[in-house]
Amino acid sequence: MPTEAIQGWGRHPRIDAEVSHPTTSRSARAALASKPSLIARGLGRSYGDSSLAPQAVQTDRLNLFLDFDPDAGVLTAQAGVSLDEILRVFVPRGWFLPVTPGTRFVTLGGAVASDVHGKSHHSTGCFSECVASFVLLLADGQAWTCSRDENPELFRATCGGMGLTGVILAVTLRLKPIQSAYFDQVTYKCPSLEAVLERFDETAKSSYSVAWIDCLSTGKSLGRSVLNVGEHAAEGGLAPHRAPMIPVPFVPPFPLVNPFTIKAFNALVYGKELQAVKRDRVHYTPFLYPLDVASDWNRLYGRDGFTQYQLAIPTAAGPKGLRLLLERIAASGMGSSLAVLKVFGPANANPLSFPIAGYTLALDFKVQPGLFEMLDELDAMVLDLGGRLYLTKDARMGESMFKRSYPRWTEFQGVREKVGAIGRFASLQSKRLGLD
Repeated sequence: MPTEAIQGWGRHPRIDAEVSHPTTSRSARAALASKPSLIARGLGRSYGDSSLAPQAVQTDRLNLFLDFDPDAGVLTAQAGVSLDEILRVFVPRGWFLPVTPGTRFVTLGGAVASDVHGKSHHSTGCFSECVASFVLLLADGQAWTCSRDENPELFRATCGGMGLTGVILAVTLRLKPIQSAYFDQVTYKCPSLEAVLERFDETAKSSYSVAWIDCLSTGKSLGRSVLNVGEHAAEGGLAPHRAPMIPVPFVPPFPLVNPFTIKAFNALVYGKELQAVKRDRVHYTPFLYPLDVASDWNRLYGRDGFTQYQLAIPTAAGPKGLRLLLERIAASGMGSSLAVLKVFGPANANPLSFPIAGYTLALDFKVQPGLFEMLDELDAMVLDLGGRLYLTKDARMGESMFKRSYPRWTEFQGVREKVGAIGRFASLQSKRLGLD
């Protein structure tokens, strides 16, 4: 079979792979039978190497809606259906996703495999909370239905299991009724890290919250932020989103994201908020998916790509830990223009799901000399604080850190062993982390 170049959203690393593109469950089984080892891919929005392998199955052509109960809001669809497609079809009917990450260009299979979270984790948890069941293609070619009642161990291992238990073929989930496609948003301008953490506490009952944070600021302005909180509006109509308006048609010969543009961007984002508190009503697109306004924005980081570093640390470690991490990042001069701070609710029962009760900080770093050495230092700090890194964003974490920060990895491996998944479903990431 000829090879094709594949990569994660960070465009680092990139490999050549044999990629199958099944259009039916039968052809997915045939692809599985023809390969000694493989990993499933959706739309390639995991940032690192979790969906990269010498042999891959691309599921985006398994994209049919299969069933919908308009009374209960229960949808069954093939795993390659994207959140974008669900919103386009169901927002005009008064239904929304109970949990969504920061992009709508994610497949259902990918959302389950990553057990994605969003700006509402503190109130709604991860994506698996709205999943009733899914159909999983196992190593022996059998398709099992998994839910909290049927094959529950495999259900929990697959939610957040990064595709390492099998190929998800279809997902049944519960949608959320809405009266409007709009959000009532409150924006707070916070001059320091302490100020934004106080605002998070004050707005803890808000359904959605997220802060952009200036990770280059220092001194009294360390951690200055703009916090947005919101609720689904009762009015405004049910218009779905439009296609991305700003194209990035090619990779520039040099990165457009650099210390000068980051500093200018941070000053603009913080400076444009003239009021300490502002209330407005906005469509779900800018509120939940601000980056989706530009297609292929990952190209802005240049030919070498970038890596996203997303960490979580416990609540007790938050104020001191975030300050230490931000000070180290600011000192490096490699700070990110896309730095996001959120509050997490409690961890769930899935062994490899990322969130823990506390705070999560996500930063984009362009690949450059000295970056990975600096991230190694951050790794040690995160471990000392009792934290962990998000597997969906990871491209370089070591085996030791993974196994120390995800202590239930042995439980996960035990489930994989029972269904013959070890070595059969494998990625560059799973091999790097000592799982295959």
